[in-house]
Amino acid sequence: MEKLDRIIPANVNESRFLEGPKSRGYELKFAWRIFREFIKGFRTLHFVGPCVTVFGSARFKEDHPYYEASREMGRRIAALGLTTMTGGGPGTMEAANRGAFEQGGHSIGCNIKLPFEQKPNPYVQTSITFDHFFVRKVMLVKYSYAFVIMPGGFGTMDEFFETLTLVQTKTLVQFPIVLFGVEYYRELWEYMEYMATQGTISKEDLSLVLLTDSLDEAAGHIENFIRKNYREGPRRRKWWLFEKYRQYKTA
Repeated sequence: MEKLDRIIPANVNESRFLEGPKSRGYELKFAWRIFREFIKGFRTLHFVGPCVTVFGSARFKEDHPYYEASREMGRRIAALGLTTMTGGGPGTMEAANRGAFEQGGHSIGCNIKLPFEQKPNPYVQTSITFDHFFVRKVMLVKYSYAFVIMPGGFGTMDEFFETLTLVQTKTLVQFPIVLFGVEYYRELWEYMEYMATQGTISKEDLSLVLLTDSLDEAAGHIENFIRKNYREGPRRRKWWLFEKYRQYKTA
C-alpha cells in the first residue's frame, strides 16, 4: 500500500509502531520505552492523593460558559479535599486546574505531546508529559475515584466511553461518572437510550452515568460515593526509592 509521506504524525515512534509488524529488536525497544514511561508516571503520581479526573475540550476560551463551569468544578473538587486531575492542556482542562488552584487544592496535569493545541497550562502544581495516549489514559484513570466529562470532542468521547466501559465491565469499581452539559450531550444521551432499546447495552448501564447541568448535583454525587466507600491515609515515602517528602492534601 502506498504511503502518504506528506502527513507528519504527532508521534513518529508510535505511528511507526502502529503501522504493523516490525523487527523483534524494534518492538522490544518500543516495549522498553513504554515500560519506562509507565514507571515515570507511577513515580510522579503515587503521592498525589485521591483524584477526580476532569475530561473536556482544549478549545473553549476563558469567556465560554463551559470554561467557567469547569473552573467551578475544580473549586468544588478542591473543597471536597480531593485532587483535580486533567489532561493538563488548555480549555476546560485549564479551567478545572485553575479552579482547584484558586481554591487552594492540589492540581495535576497529565499532558501529551501534540503538534497543536496541547501545552501545559499554568495552574498545575504537578505536571507530567507523556509520549503515548494509552499510557496517559491509564494514569488519568488509575489515580481517580470519580470522573467528570465536560463538553468536548473526539478525545473527550474516547475518554468517556473507555472509562464507562471499564465501569460497565466491572474492571473499575462503580466509580461515579458525571456527564456535564444536558443540552450539549442531549443527542448522545438519546442515542445511548436507543442502544438500550436495541439490547446492545442494558438499561441499567445508563444508571452508571449522571447527566446534569448542576454543579451542586455533580459535586454531591461524587462526595456521597467517596465518603461512603473510601478512606485513604497518607502513603509512606521510601528513602531507598529516593522519594522526597512533600505534603499533599488528602480527603
